[in-house]
Amino acid sequence: MNETKVTEFILLGFGNLHGFNILFFILFLIIFFFTVIGNLMIIVLVLVNSKLQFPMYYFLCHLSFSDLVISTNVVPNMLGAILYGGKTMTYIGCIIQFYFFTGTIITECFLLSVMSYDRYLAICNPLRYSSIMDLKFQNCLSLWPWLLGLTLNITGIIPVSKFNFCRGNIIDHVYCDLLPLQKLSCSDTSFVELEVFLLSMPTFILPCAFIIGTYVYIFFAIAKIPSTIGKQKTFSTCSSHLIVVGAFYGTLIAKYMIPSRGQSLIINKIVSLLHSLITPLFNPMIYSFRNQDIKIAFRKCFSQ
Repeated sequence: MNETKVTEFILLGFGNLHGFNILFFILFLIIFFFTVIGNLMIIVLVLVNSKLQFPMYYFLCHLSFSDLVISTNVVPNMLGAILYGGKTMTYIGCIIQFYFFTGTIITECFLLSVMSYDRYLAICNPLRYSSIMDLKFQNCLSLWPWLLGLTLNITGIIPVSKFNFCRGNIIDHVYCDLLPLQKLSCSDTSFVELEVFLLSMPTFILPCAFIIGTYVYIFFAIAKIPSTIGKQKTFSTCSSHLIVVGAFYGTLIAKYMIPSRGQSLIINKIVSLLHSLITPLFNPMIYSFRNQDIKIAFRKCFSQ
């Protein structure tokens, strides 16, 4: 086979949009704008408002920051591909995008687990919550997801960076991802596929199982609360997190765990778009509309 050294890729995005390029560009640009503003606003509100200085909101800051990383890493190049019908990316730029995207996804899996553990302690062990969730433990819980996400991902990025490409340099996708890179490669990718499968156990499946386990205990604890109002008030403190978990893992399962042969290319692109653009916007919206403390802080910020 003709193995050539690829120095750049052409990202097609959604390819031919039949004259609607400008319309889709403006639509996705508006969504991206509100995604950035919404997540930045969550971070600023938590940092400047004394009534939001609690572990739950501290972890929410990290979740918003990870959403910012995902969106700003993927969307600008995708917008360029939509506007011009394609976007040139350097080989190094593609690998860096792939590394930070997958690394941040892994980080979010662990962050959502940390947030569920925080709700578990607050609801199931309220008397010891303050003593357990001190500042040192809080910082440790927020730091480890980032360390795990950005280090575990190295084991997958190294073999991908050594791929030989003999099937051109056109990536028919919205960002640099494993599947489109595999399609362009003439290297044996079976080792990478096995590695990704094995890595999915501690990074995706175990965090998801941990979240389910903590909420089983939480639901049992809520069921023991005698008053209906008390049950509703307690459940409302974790309902936003449950919705975010459902949206995050829903798109994750649709993208990575459903066999790619059963998906059309356009469906895979749409799911990728949801995961990189819509879900990061969805998170601040959910916490803004459903969390009373965030709404009060938001009104207070703009009333001054």
